[in-house]
Amino acid sequence: MKDFSFVTNSHPAYIESLYQDFRKDPNSVDPEWVKFFEGFDFAVSNANGKAGPAAPTAAGGGSAPVTNDQLAKELGVYRLIQAYRKKAHLIAKTNPIRERKDRKAGLEMTNFDLTDADLNTEFYSGTFLGLGKTTLTNILAFLNKVYAGPVGIQYTYINDREKAKWMEKEFESAMNNPLSTEQRRRILQKLNQGVIFEKFLHTKYIGQKRFGLEGGESTIPALDAMINVAAEYGVQESVIGMAHRGRLNVLANILGKTYEQIFNEFEGLAIPDMTMGSGDVKYHLGFRSQVNTAGGKPVNLQLMPNPSHLEVVDPIVIGFSRSKADVIYDSDYDKILPILIHGDAAVAGQGIVYEVAQMSKLKGYYTGGTIHFVINNQIGFTTDFDDARSSDYCTSVASIVQAPVFHVNGDDAEAVVKVSQLAARYRQEFNEDVYIDMVCYRKHGHNEGDEPKFTQPSLYALIDKHQNPREVYTQFLLQNGDAEAQSLAKDMEKVFWDELQARLDEVKQHPLPYVNQKPEEWWQALRKATPADFDQSPVTSINEADFKLLFDGLMKWPADFVPLRKVSKLLQDKIKLYQEEGKVDWATGELLAYSSLLIEGKDVRMSGEDVKRGTFSHRHAVLFDENTNATYNRLNDLKEKQGKLRIYNSLLSEYGVLGFEYGYAMANPNSLVVWEAQYGDFVNGAQTVIDQYISSAEQKWTTQNGLVMLLPHGYEGGGPDHSNARPERFLQQCAEENMVITNITTAANFFHALRRQLNWQFRKPLINFSPKANLRHTGAYSTMEEFTNGGFKEVMDDPFIQDASLVKKVLLCTGKMYFDLSDKQAKEDRKDVAIVRLEQLYPLPVKQLENIAAKYKGATFFWVQEEPLNMGAASYLQMNLKQINYGVISRNPSASTATGYAKVHAREQQQIIDTAFNI
Repeated sequence: MKDFSFVTNSHPAYIESLYQDFRKDPNSVDPEWVKFFEGFDFAVSNANGKAGPAAPTAAGGGSAPVTNDQLAKELGVYRLIQAYRKKAHLIAKTNPIRERKDRKAGLEMTNFDLTDADLNTEFYSGTFLGLGKTTLTNILAFLNKVYAGPVGIQYTYINDREKAKWMEKEFESAMNNPLSTEQRRRILQKLNQGVIFEKFLHTKYIGQKRFGLEGGESTIPALDAMINVAAEYGVQESVIGMAHRGRLNVLANILGKTYEQIFNEFEGLAIPDMTMGSGDVKYHLGFRSQVNTAGGKPVNLQLMPNPSHLEVVDPIVIGFSRSKADVIYDSDYDKILPILIHGDAAVAGQGIVYEVAQMSKLKGYYTGGTIHFVINNQIGFTTDFDDARSSDYCTSVASIVQAPVFHVNGDDAEAVVKVSQLAARYRQEFNEDVYIDMVCYRKHGHNEGDEPKFTQPSLYALIDKHQNPREVYTQFLLQNGDAEAQSLAKDMEKVFWDELQARLDEVKQHPLPYVNQKPEEWWQALRKATPADFDQSPVTSINEADFKLLFDGLMKWPADFVPLRKVSKLLQDKIKLYQEEGKVDWATGELLAYSSLLIEGKDVRMSGEDVKRGTFSHRHAVLFDENTNATYNRLNDLKEKQGKLRIYNSLLSEYGVLGFEYGYAMANPNSLVVWEAQYGDFVNGAQTVIDQYISSAEQKWTTQNGLVMLLPHGYEGGGPDHSNARPERFLQQCAEENMVITNITTAANFFHALRRQLNWQFRKPLINFSPKANLRHTGAYSTMEEFTNGGFKEVMDDPFIQDASLVKKVLLCTGKMYFDLSDKQAKEDRKDVAIVRLEQLYPLPVKQLENIAAKYKGATFFWVQEEPLNMGAASYLQMNLKQINYGVISRNPSASTATGYAKVHAREQQQIIDTAFNI
């Protein structure tokens, strides 16, 4: 039966009147009400599972199955049932430490026109719970056991009735049925492991920061249950993202990392290859393993490395999972399960959680659903939850994508396991997100050296006296279980103490065997970069036949496809440019780079807010039929058995999308992954990803990544938010060959830079400050020969200069500034001024610049930039380029990136150009 919410929101007298109308003539009643009344009559006639006498046909004027008074009461009970399903989570006993706040659930019987006098009355509405005709007492007992016990569920906002009814049926069944002895044994085994780990740490490493799981140990049987069930439903790999709380415990008892491996990290003795890296604290490191589930299914587990910046790992996990699904599982998302483990303060407070939720159903970012598990210890460092959120729950974000939420008491290990199993099944059944909010507590302070009673004295007075979840569950089985359960509890208690002693005695554990997946083999075939790798770029040219094949392929479309006339003309102009002048423009050079990789069998993925067309209407990688709006991808039909271009216009997000693309590139070194900002100025919305992953991950975790970031940059009068992608911020973070920073001026050089990303025997993030207006500048055009010869040029000498001995001044610059300077040079025929382009800013091509200095020996050098002096590359070069004496010409230092006045902009720009030539 449908969830007839309109019934629960209507006045009983109105419903009675409608029911009488329905009995007389069903056609006089709205079809939705007809469905409800028919269902109700059916329930009455089938009460107690036995078909009673057929109800008289409504139009035949026969007597109604129930009287008006009965109907009013029956509807009251039905409304009560539906209200419990919708709102009983507000009164569920989910808090193991203290009474819950009154959330005004309004579930008192009087709100449904029911009284104590009705408790022993039998109602047909019990049929809707599978109880048949039964007393109100029995109905309430069922509702309180299922919906107001240790689990509160939110699911009634799900519009898809199939999903809602599945959840209703499966949840009521799960909460009403006991677990088997074997399942209980598994729960105790995992609780034992979780508690043993924390006791071991507290004994061996007392006072050390470890961000323990004490109070939330039910996390271990929860993760174990969801992975076991997911494996039974086809999952072969799970990618896990979590912060520091409980991370070491999860590593030991879910991923199977041995105590020796973990505590080598405590002692600083870790082998980097075992952990994805060694340059970070122990509770940030990643790990991977191959485990066998309780059902004997092998599952690959990946725990992503993460920084202390809470929730930044979320989009990394989702992107990594999508990449793995694409490269290993043929985009079958049933085979890979992302699990995100949150803290309650972070899941409520960090906006990236919202971004990731919005990504969950989008074509470009879909992973078949994520299980979100919240370790809700009711506190954020020292902040009470009342000060940490406005919503009732930390998981309220789930409702924006209609994801069900289980709120569960962390002390009730069986309830935790039941909802974990249900969550895994729901995800596999419907491939959508699901949330578990496990309400527990934090035994110690934020870390083990912190004193929580400074700020929560009364709460921690309760926690001090509280048994841990293992003790609670053992006592429950001893006091409430049958003889078998009691025997199990006693046996497992002995096992607990034996295992704890074995760990304290440092009995040897054997690491789990691991077989590398194909992408991991690709990563292992690469090496770490050296400074010598950046003296000169490798050859990245393609042959002439491939160039022509690709160019022709990019300029065609299916016979029955009608592109927009403006786009058709644009492509015809590109063909004309090549045929008449032998040149290609920036956009074509870019697409040639991608397509050349595709025909080599590599994949390319690109996303950003307008990337299919391009912010500046230059790319047109995907064409739209002007009659049908059908799409045609220009790069996916070039050759048989080629790679695939996956290109997606993104949601309006920098943080989430850049994180996703970083994660995607992290999983596969043989895929070129590109993120383009709408304007480079907006990249600072993703600063956390840049600081914590892109610039530093290789040093912290030995995690290489070849992600490309395209940041439109240049002063064109666009004002302070459309001029400057802040190159100084990236350059300030450059060290130890950690990334590549470019500001490229020609189509061919951009082509070579992109191909170089996959040609190198290592991977580095590439940040390119890309053109805007100069996308169409004739000076950016390149000839076919520039694509079929050589490689990327870090420094480009001045083609205007024929005789170096005449040069009195050398203007060093990068990007758009070159075109502004060269225009004046050409107009005034200044053979005494050479303009040298620094196409790559980091790693700084010092040897090539020294050659330039030697060539123009005796000339005066200046660095010319259009950014203010405190921005751009000026400070970076003054610190790093000591081999050449040079002055700096720029805008004056400024707090804002650019003026908002067009005339002021033009005057400032002209002043830079004039100064460069006249000084």
